[in-house]
Amino acid sequence: VRSVLKQADGKIPVVVGVSNPGVDNLVNLAKRSMDAGAAGVMIAPTPGLKTDEQVYGYFEQVVSRLEGIPWVMQDYPQATMVHMAPYLITRMVHDFPGLVMFKHEDWPGLNKITTLREAERHGTRRISILVGLGGLHFPQELGRGVDGAMTGFAYPEALVKTQQLYQAGKREDAEDVFDAYLPLVRHELQPGLGLAVRKYLLKKRGAIRWDRLRSPGPRLSVLDT
Repeated sequence: VRSVLKQADGKIPVVVGVSNPGVDNLVNLAKRSMDAGAAGVMIAPTPGLKTDEQVYGYFEQVVSRLEGIPWVMQDYPQATMVHMAPYLITRMVHDFPGLVMFKHEDWPGLNKITTLREAERHGTRRISILVGLGGLHFPQELGRGVDGAMTGFAYPEALVKTQQLYQAGKREDAEDVFDAYLPLVRHELQPGLGLAVRKYLLKKRGAIRWDRLRSPGPRLSVLDT
């Protein structure tokens, strides 16, 4: 965290993922990250939560100990196996003022975005919605009202340009830019191997020195590259 904050040098806000099975560890990392200069933290529901009340109770417990730290709710049911309905998310937006952003990674999830934005038109507090999953459905998600992408991709400028064109009303041009990079987005999203692909591309671009993943992470073969 300190290394990233040093590189960012205050030019952009940094949100630190602090999800952890232990609430004590989560809160400790959150507070230490904020002390180091982070703008906020990101939290996913811990795996194993089955009911809406269990999900709400978990976040209620965590939020009670964050002491006002701004936080992002990460919704990635494919990884956590925790499914959060839009009405539950809306309830937490209402009850937890520190919840300032929703990271949308449900798949398929376009209707969830629409439902959350529709709730805002009926009085729910507006929060930012940023998307993940490599930006795989980014143009469609922009059409549903998201604010941008918060995701890993070796060519982030492509997502930036897509959003700029889309918001300028040049939707066909935005789709053209996105479609040019779509094969790489898809390739990076391979289960298991995707992060190795991304780090290889980032090394080729000169953004990082090493493309090796921490053991036991996968490595690309000669044929893969």
